[in-house]
Amino acid sequence: MRRFLYAGCVLLLASGCSGSSLDDSAPSGGALTIGLIWPSSGPYAALGKDQAAGWQLYLDAHGGKLGGRTVATVTADEGAGAASALAAARKLLDGDRVTVLVGTASADAAAAVAGPATERRVPFIGTGGRPSTLDDVGYTWHTSWLSREMGQAVARHLKDTIDGPVYVIGPDYQGGYDQLGGFTDAFAAVGGRLANPDGKTTWTPWPATTNFLPYLNRIRDSGAKAVYTFYAGTAAVDFVKQYRQSGLDIPLYGAGFLTEGAVLGAQNESADGVHTVLNYAANLDNAANRAFAPAYQDRYGTPPNVYAVTGWDAALLLDHAIAAAGDDPTGPSINAAIGAGGSVDSPRGEWRFGSLHSPNQAYYLRQVRTDGRTRANVVTQTLTTLTN
Repeated sequence: MRRFLYAGCVLLLASGCSGSSLDDSAPSGGALTIGLIWPSSGPYAALGKDQAAGWQLYLDAHGGKLGGRTVATVTADEGAGAASALAAARKLLDGDRVTVLVGTASADAAAAVAGPATERRVPFIGTGGRPSTLDDVGYTWHTSWLSREMGQAVARHLKDTIDGPVYVIGPDYQGGYDQLGGFTDAFAAVGGRLANPDGKTTWTPWPATTNFLPYLNRIRDSGAKAVYTFYAGTAAVDFVKQYRQSGLDIPLYGAGFLTEGAVLGAQNESADGVHTVLNYAANLDNAANRAFAPAYQDRYGTPPNVYAVTGWDAALLLDHAIAAAGDDPTGPSINAAIGAGGSVDSPRGEWRFGSLHSPNQAYYLRQVRTDGRTRANVVTQTLTTLTN
């Protein structure tokens, strides 16, 4: 099979130019309408802002075109979960009749959007968590991750590093089940032991829980030698701040969302020393990131994060797929072009889709440290590469 390389606009960013990274002779017919579903309200609103920023940076660098075609975008609010995400998807699919859907931050929202998109044969490019409950991925592609992967990637490291049991805690919804289930299954498989009194993950009501101190007191009494968790958005800010306030002096580990993006600024010194696992950090040293990270910093005044990268990669992916989809791209032809593509030259490192239409990619262990003048998630080691 011919191997394609989605080269992005690395050279464009490095030179400050604009325009398409593809041949200027590519078809330039009528505008394609793309629906964008990211949270602009609710606990994950900051994540949606960063995803949209990465997408827009790519689109602006290409003169508002993908695959040589002008792109018209229509946005809808993911809101706080599945119900609002489904309403947004139906509005974009049936009202705006979009050709492609891009977005979502939470796993619950992704599951809600994938079904109606598939029914209408509209490709859905997911930019947030992918739940394990999603079975039909024929028209679903994620430029992000499978929700169980972070825990799987770090389980062996905790078993080898922590001398004793680990306490596991997280939010009571599908994203939490997958994130922490990925860890507990892999941790048990390598002989790890949980400090939770019943040997099972402690679940906190979501999104209602804002006071974590009663749970943190239980952790203190459990004899745990470390904590592994998954929280994102406003819950991540609350958990990390209260963890520091509680005086717990055991290491805190989590899926990268615990300290990613805007939440790190809100956590301030409370996050210092926290370890997380993720597929990106702004200090990764590869050609694509050496172009992307400074361009993002210049544009938005802040370092990029994984949410910006998944938005960027969604545009990068569609840039090639639309160009390869023929003179009159449709949902099915764009979907087929995505499936026929090859490697994606992403700021996180080069990746390609696996059988589940999610990236085969490396995962990194990071620690919150002062990196120069600012607090950052600094890569300390590569943990593993996961494939699907």
